Amino acid sequence: MPGVISASQNAETGTVMIEASDANRLPVVLRKAREAIQSEYAGVTVSYNPPADAEDKGEIRRKRMQTAAISVGAILFAAGLIVKLPQFHKLALFLVAYLLIGGEVLVRAVKGILKGGAFDECFLMSIATIGAFAIGEYPEGIAVMLFYQIGEAFEHFAVGHSRRSISALMDIRPDSATLKSEERLLTVAPEEVAVGETIVVKPGESVPLDGIVVSGVSAFDTSALTGESLPRDAAAGNEALSGFVNKSGLLTIKVTKAYGESAVSKILDLTRDAAARKAPSENFITKFSRYYTPAVVFGAIALAVLPPMFADGMWADWFGRALVFLVVSCPCALVISVPLSFFGGIGGASKNGILVKGGAYLESLAKTDTVVFDKTGTLTKGVFSVKRIVPSGDFSARELLECAAYAESASTHPIAVSIVEEYGKPVIQNRIGDVTEVPGSGVRANIDGKIVLAGNVRLMEENNIGFTTADLKGTAVHIAVDGIYAGGLMIADSLKPDAVSAVAGLKALGVKKTVILTGDSKANAEKTAAALGVDEVYAGLLPEQKAERLEAIKRGVPGKNCVVFMGDGINDAPVLAVSDVGVAMGGVGSDAAIEAADAVLMTDEPSKLITAIRIAKKTRRIVIQNVVFAIGVKAIVLLLGALGIANMWAAVFGDVGVAVIAILNAMRAMRVN
Repeated sequence: MPGVISASQNAETGTVMIEASDANRLPVVLRKAREAIQSEYAGVTVSYNPPADAEDKGEIRRKRMQTAAISVGAILFAAGLIVKLPQFHKLALFLVAYLLIGGEVLVRAVKGILKGGAFDECFLMSIATIGAFAIGEYPEGIAVMLFYQIGEAFEHFAVGHSRRSISALMDIRPDSATLKSEERLLTVAPEEVAVGETIVVKPGESVPLDGIVVSGVSAFDTSALTGESLPRDAAAGNEALSGFVNKSGLLTIKVTKAYGESAVSKILDLTRDAAARKAPSENFITKFSRYYTPAVVFGAIALAVLPPMFADGMWADWFGRALVFLVVSCPCALVISVPLSFFGGIGGASKNGILVKGGAYLESLAKTDTVVFDKTGTLTKGVFSVKRIVPSGDFSARELLECAAYAESASTHPIAVSIVEEYGKPVIQNRIGDVTEVPGSGVRANIDGKIVLAGNVRLMEENNIGFTTADLKGTAVHIAVDGIYAGGLMIADSLKPDAVSAVAGLKALGVKKTVILTGDSKANAEKTAAALGVDEVYAGLLPEQKAERLEAIKRGVPGKNCVVFMGDGINDAPVLAVSDVGVAMGGVGSDAAIEAADAVLMTDEPSKLITAIRIAKKTRRIVIQNVVFAIGVKAIVLLLGALGIANMWAAVFGDVGVAVIAILNAMRAMRVN
């Protein structure tokens, strides 16, 4: 096939590997390959992302068999407790029940020993329960295994619930795309659509790939990516991102990115990777368990051997105490609940359009001391508008604005565009003569035979125009007509609607200091800071100077507290990298935002940072609660077991009961108040 370097088939795994000569043509090659395969093998299904049930069919079958064995074992266990049988028959019944319920745990314990990792929970459960059978406590031995399995079931349920809250994002991944080809519509996989090709998205369908709307009028539901319910307009020229849902009209979209580079693909990759980045608390618990478990095992051995050897000689009694000691020592509650809490927090954040790249960053957000903002595009809209018109002499405000609009009409500079938009009338081109741009200063234009100067202070000074700037603080465009100063227009960026509440909300959460780092003028930056209540401002900074200033701010923050920088993620990559936690906002459609930041707010709302910190603080509280509760209860039961007060049933609660309670508590991290 043209464009294919090599192709190989693996019958055992049911896969075909294709190597293409041109990455840009790979989608077309894949499309043709699928058609060739399906024409050769009737009824064969081709999938680029095998469904989870196909991959995990063996695992699902194994779990079902295990559940059936445990259920039968539990019934036999109950029968042994209720029905009166001879001792030998009862022992046989209990032994079968024990093997059905705990057989897998015994196998895992043996595998752990063979691999050199003896001191795990399966090893402890096995030794404790075999010991219980050795001293005739059959029901207690089975109960330990049964409740351990119940605890594991709770763990799987909780992990699955957390995973589903994150994997809800997977629902935004479309399974197919409608390709428009030679006036025909073909249903293909998103991977089979190349950049430059055209797709059709019907009402109610998800946009499968990033692109630009070519024709049609509709509205996009962006909530799957942004967490926001407000629809976004969809018309010719508008951007369409994969994961958006077409609400009403039929849309034709020209694809600008291959599936692997699309917004939804990048977000899914980020989400999948998030759980792999462990928080310091998780690493601590892992290290703690490595030393804690062997210490308890040797403690149990000492408890079983030393007292009867040097004291009363009651070997069976002290052996029983040692078994209690072993059962309660399992660190399940800690090892499970701490990472599960962070996993739940990441899932809760994702539901709110906040993507956190791992538990480490979530834990750091909980210790936020200082928040540093970029200004333009972060706290402000990044769109200029005319705020004041200050005429001078005999000129009226209308005349001043008209002169400025005509002089700036040929420019695409944002300030020029804002002046023309403020004028709001058609610019008659035959009124405009020669227009000359004065680099770094402004423009010189011939309007109705009059020489109009429009620009900054330097332009006025270079042409010896006398004027005053008393009423024009910040960014201003000064106008002169035939050498006479006509007045000025004050241009400013607008604050985002929630910027004020965002700064106030951060301080209410305990953030000690807020700072603005910007490349804008000092006057504009100070005005913005005053309007928002920001504590410090540093203006006129280049990107590398912002990074240096942030380093200085970090040096002034005590202890392990965190400095968060929030920017647009495009021109602030150096600062995002330097900060303890870099937060990029407006991440939808911004590759740089997703790549550079530690957390991404999928909307342009700075107030989302409040939600992120609140989730982080709640998650950290839950982690601390679980650690204190688990260690506290285990310490009490260990002591009571050593004194002979706590029996095996108390040990079961101290292990499985504590683990279940800790898991249920960890699941609260998924709920965002």
